[in-house]
Amino acid sequence: MAGHSKWANIKHKKAAQDAKRGKIFTRLIKEITIAARLGGADPGSNPRLRLAIDKAYEHNMPKDNIERAIKRGYGDLEGVSYEEIRYEGYGVGGAAIMVDCMTDNRTRTVADVRHAFTKYGGNLGTDGSVAFLFKHCGQLLFAPGADEDRLIEAALEAGAEDVINNEDNSIEVITAPYEFIAVKAGLEKAGFKADLAEVTMKPINETVLTGDDAVRMQKLLDALENIDDVQEVYTTAVLVE
Repeated sequence: MAGHSKWANIKHKKAAQDAKRGKIFTRLIKEITIAARLGGADPGSNPRLRLAIDKAYEHNMPKDNIERAIKRGYGDLEGVSYEEIRYEGYGVGGAAIMVDCMTDNRTRTVADVRHAFTKYGGNLGTDGSVAFLFKHCGQLLFAPGADEDRLIEAALEAGAEDVINNEDNSIEVITAPYEFIAVKAGLEKAGFKADLAEVTMKPINETVLTGDDAVRMQKLLDALENIDDVQEVYTTAVLVE
């Protein structure tokens, strides 16, 4: 069942992200700033920064905005200082949730995250309570209909860790986090452009939710996504209409 809904779930997530374009710019600026601060201003030697810049260009962020964020992170411009925090918990049906935040006010952020969990039927857990249920990796997803044999050959040649053929005939290419850019470039050179490509926390096992449970879980995920300090929300839940 999880396989049948994979493509629908990914498309829903992408549509929800595109609908929040203004917020995406804010999140990307934060990510570029942090990446530059931690790893330096040169994307050639800072894979995290390179990934953030690529993502910013994919969302049509102006070059000036990107350069300002890099300078702010590297210390050339004054600005707000952000810290990264991850919160872990459980949602409807025991599905695991991880929430990655960037904030200049830890007290505000934890209060907002806890409120969303409590209001929509979840429970905020302790550090490490669900992290083991996810794998940090690069994920490239191709729509049903892609040439499977050629895609597998190109993916393995580019350095991918694994290729998964889902039950709905969509294909996932999995990479190590910092091999993601090279694999993505290799696949594009071979003529394969992913419909969704990101470094993510991929659930090791999925929790399928249907009916009212799926609706309630979606409300919890939406509430978390709408918190200003939240960068990414990951879950083991697969929502089936």
